[in-house]
Amino acid sequence: MKAFELRQKYIDFFVSKGHKEIKSAPVIPENDPTCLFTTAGMHPLVPYLSGESHPAGKRLVDCQKCIRTGDIDEVGDPVHLTFFEMLGNWSLGDYFKAEAVEYSFEFLTSPEWLSIPIDKLAVTVFKGDADAPFDQEAYDIWRQLGIPEERIAKCGKKENWWGPAGLTGPCGPDTEMFYWTGEGEAPELFDPENKLWVEIWNDVFMQYNKKADGAYEALSQKNVDTGMGLERVTAVLQGKASCYDTELFQPLFGKLDEIRGIGAPAERVDSERIIADHMRAAVFISADGIAPGNVDQAYVLRRLIRRVIREANKIGIDKPFVTELAQVIIDNYQEPYHELAANATRIREEFETEEKQFAETLAKGTREFEKLIARVPAHVQKKIISGKNAFFLYETYGFPLELTEDMARENGFEVDREGFGKAYEKHQEMSRKGAEQKFKGGLADASEQTADLHTATHLLQQALRQILGDHVQQRGSNITAERLRFDFSHDDKVSQEDLHKVEFIVNDIIRQDLPIVCREMTVEEAKQEGAIGLFEDRYGNKVKVYSIGNFSKEICGGPHAANTGRLGRFKIKKEESSSRGVRRIKAVLIK
Repeated sequence: MKAFELRQKYIDFFVSKGHKEIKSAPVIPENDPTCLFTTAGMHPLVPYLSGESHPAGKRLVDCQKCIRTGDIDEVGDPVHLTFFEMLGNWSLGDYFKAEAVEYSFEFLTSPEWLSIPIDKLAVTVFKGDADAPFDQEAYDIWRQLGIPEERIAKCGKKENWWGPAGLTGPCGPDTEMFYWTGEGEAPELFDPENKLWVEIWNDVFMQYNKKADGAYEALSQKNVDTGMGLERVTAVLQGKASCYDTELFQPLFGKLDEIRGIGAPAERVDSERIIADHMRAAVFISADGIAPGNVDQAYVLRRLIRRVIREANKIGIDKPFVTELAQVIIDNYQEPYHELAANATRIREEFETEEKQFAETLAKGTREFEKLIARVPAHVQKKIISGKNAFFLYETYGFPLELTEDMARENGFEVDREGFGKAYEKHQEMSRKGAEQKFKGGLADASEQTADLHTATHLLQQALRQILGDHVQQRGSNITAERLRFDFSHDDKVSQEDLHKVEFIVNDIIRQDLPIVCREMTVEEAKQEGAIGLFEDRYGNKVKVYSIGNFSKEICGGPHAANTGRLGRFKIKKEESSSRGVRRIKAVLIK
């Protein structure tokens, strides 16, 4: 079964069971500054798993694009992927264990769907501990469906428990399904440690809430959250040893062979797998509005592209090629993911620019790297590249630390990561001081004009939340003595009508000449009082909370006016997109 057929069958099956298909969320979380990427199918649905109503209802199905960079250094083996697709079905306070397990069993074994023989399946269930009992219900359901007890393993929290996402919150046991990939009949007794048993599906039963004191209580809304990795299951159903052997990757490998002018090799090497994996991830990140850069998602994208180029050099590719591979991915995935074709020109242009820039520095940086390691005497047992030298390669030649580490490893060297970090921090401090001298403003400038504009950002944020909704949160702020620039989470362009409403609210608060009161308190106290604060971790255990009458209450460390009456008239000059899911307002105070 081909991957695209599997994806469609999964969607069709759950639609037939009353689920509504929902579109994949972007790989860039739209309203979660704590995560760089969407890492799992449940990630975009957290608010609805926590009780909010979903506009599509209580039964959902999707195929979610995901990016995981935690194992990025492991990519190259036959298993690890940076980009993957996660099939998932969801019950938000609707059906629970019986239906979830029965749906899973039917989809896996029914001739109409995957038609997997039952003797090739095994499952695990939660065995229970001091916090929660053995999942007898899930066990009994599997037995009733015909799974013999020898094929049901009882496992602990490490294997069969999900959550909570933080220290507290929704969590619960899960049941996992495994497929026998070995030759001949599967062993009668299921051993989850046997690597020939491959996990293909996971049903999570969110039925508990973990409290701050560590106790578990029953949830009033019980949810089902499932996940089936498209690439892994495709490989299993095709009898392939690796997902890299499936049609999802073969077109990329074919293009690589064409670029190199060779026939298909008998076996793919690590560099080829790294190129294929990183290109898929890079194209999908770029399609969701990210350009290569030096921070956050932009840095990850740059690292992916530059590692692709580095690995290509290892297998003899010394000419531009990245846009050709990008186009293969766009062509192969544009049907389920229309954003690829819609952004194809921009993706190719950005990749081409990045490739040219890196090609120019790679040769120079490699020569400098070779000089550095040549200075170390051959008899030295532990060969180290200092943090200072690693930072020099980063600052001068654009070498990410990871690239220097890759090259060092290949030559029997280690890199002083701690020393690199100190050099990087010193560089940032010097840059910050230089910026303060050149561009007075923001939290570094406590002038009267800046204090007034900083106060106005508080009024602006609260007014935006009143007009657009509580999803509005600060995503960035830049203030000079002349104007404010405020980035906030919001998907769509703000209409002129809503901008006028925001202006009216801000100016009305200014006319009321409200006092601005500052109180110091703990972060927890600030939260209890309803203060807004995305960046409280910057300020330590004690924070300043600025209250503007009963209108606004916000954690902040910047300069403020004494009252709103002195601000003058607030005027929005421009509203525009900052990045995907983030809008930007530029405004002034007229006195």
